Amino acid sequence: MRPLWTSDEIAAATGGVASGAFQATGVAFDSREIGQGDLFVAMKGETTDGHKFVDGAFAAGAAGAIVEHAVDHPHVRMADTTAGLNALGVAARARTAARIVGVTGSVGKTGTKEALFAAFDRITPGHAHRSVKSYNNHTGVPLSLARMPADTLYGVFEMGMSAAGELAALTRLVRPHIAIVTAIAPAHGAFFSGEEAIADAKGEIFQGLEPGGVAIIPFDSPHRDRLIAAARPHAARIMTFGFGEGADVRAVESASAQRGGTIVTATMPRGELCFTVNQPGEHWVSNSLAVIAAVEAAGGDVAVAGLALAELPGLAGRGARLTVPVAGGEALVIDESYNANPASMAATLKVLGAEPAKRRIAVLGGMRELGKDSDRYHAEIAGPLMAANVDFALLVGDEMNPLAKALEGRVDFAHVPDAATALDRLKGLVGAGDAVLIKGSNAIGLARVVASLAEDGN
Repeated sequence: MRPLWTSDEIAAATGGVASGAFQATGVAFDSREIGQGDLFVAMKGETTDGHKFVDGAFAAGAAGAIVEHAVDHPHVRMADTTAGLNALGVAARARTAARIVGVTGSVGKTGTKEALFAAFDRITPGHAHRSVKSYNNHTGVPLSLARMPADTLYGVFEMGMSAAGELAALTRLVRPHIAIVTAIAPAHGAFFSGEEAIADAKGEIFQGLEPGGVAIIPFDSPHRDRLIAAARPHAARIMTFGFGEGADVRAVESASAQRGGTIVTATMPRGELCFTVNQPGEHWVSNSLAVIAAVEAAGGDVAVAGLALAELPGLAGRGARLTVPVAGGEALVIDESYNANPASMAATLKVLGAEPAKRRIAVLGGMRELGKDSDRYHAEIAGPLMAANVDFALLVGDEMNPLAKALEGRVDFAHVPDAATALDRLKGLVGAGDAVLIKGSNAIGLARVVASLAEDGN
């Protein structure tokens, strides 16, 4: 098997000097993630210096390192290792003939990225590549590029931002042939004047499109025309996806699948496709339409992509469904613990409301970075929570004060300060046949609640 990088290739890409010959089969900048044969990039951060972990990285199996000063291990030395990682990502992008898809959006970008990878991997087994986890920032994107094998046929890269201009820089690294905006919502609202400004920042993804590139835009978004205007100077083709009449890839019929999920009939520019989305919820139908649009734009087999969507597993923190043992039987836990904003809260509460269950329990953590309208957004969650016929709501964190006030006298709930207290409150509460939704911003720490329930039950 061809190595991912040789020392000569690393030196040529970064302008560094190799201490000797070595080959690397992977790349990492976190010494805790080093695998056998990996290249360790010793980056300097605000709180730590990766050079302190060089010995540990080699003990874990590293084959070489990118460093700023000589070490007693095979390495490529250069002045700035952060710039070195960036240069390695640029070199990886330059050497591939793959069709590249960039994905951004306020909600749904990680799920869409994973679904696209599953589709492309089924179309060309072993020749698809994607960002792992949520590596979508100024270090995660070049790392994901640097990990891309030269013989990749399809690459899918997630790109995020929390300020204007960030996405423009990332998309010029990725240079996508196809760029997707999944949806616009008030995520990171603390850093923007409103949703229009968020839409403008997300629209920066089109600035990096390759000549002949395709922009894929949510038809039903109130910011559709704004996104189209952002795409028009850079895209040779603009495709829309959604539910409304006029969308290029449109869900014309949908029905609940037997084991959950949704059976979708979609019209496309070149025909009609019926497929199943394994994950439940209208938001996943929307994600799937973006996937089908991207596969069509890339010249892939949309029917094979539909098969991949039917088998797509739930993602940890983003909709994974766990059956946990409890007194008298089992309960369902819906793990949405990784992230939260008003749009995703409403979507996942709708999923909970559709779940046949003895009781519906919602464990909701605060939504971070919503800015001056944070209190209003939290209070407005009362509507979808009640529409979901939630039997008990457990609210976590100070941000949930407005929601607690909105629910008084209307829904049975408790309000606790943190995830540890939430877990204590849940002990003995969840019973056989219950469905439990756990959702909040990652910083709230509700992933620990999910892990504890999965490990110990109730």
